[in-house]
Amino acid sequence: MTSIRQVQVTFDCADPERVARFWCEVLGYVAPSPPKGFDSWDAYDRSLPPEKRGAWFACSDPSGVGPRLFFQRVPEGKTAKNRVHLDVRVGTGLVGEERLAALKAECACLMALGATCVQVLVADEENESCISMQDIEGNEFCLD
Repeated sequence: MTSIRQVQVTFDCADPERVARFWCEVLGYVAPSPPKGFDSWDAYDRSLPPEKRGAWFACSDPSGVGPRLFFQRVPEGKTAKNRVHLDVRVGTGLVGEERLAALKAECACLMALGATCVQVLVADEENESCISMQDIEGNEFCLD
């Protein structure tokens, strides 16, 4: 019998802490406390060899329900469309103009944080409205 396992979503990026803090704002997630013995993440980073500083960062859902997000520095930049992306569920239960208005309002807030609006997809006979966006390093996500 299989058991249900928790998952972690990992992002490859250039600046892990910057991207993690962006997603904390988007999702209401929180950064963990610095490691034991350090009063801040900066103090922890300064204790590491230069090549290890800023190599990763993480954040989690303070309620413990959502998956942990892990951000790791990689040398290469983003070159193609993500094969997996997050859908940020801001329009759940809303339809038509009310849904579109909620999505557009959230889009405006996220753009103020540095996100980019890629495309607004308006409802048709089969699908409700959603907005395709990119985070501060170009990773795709949707407002749904």
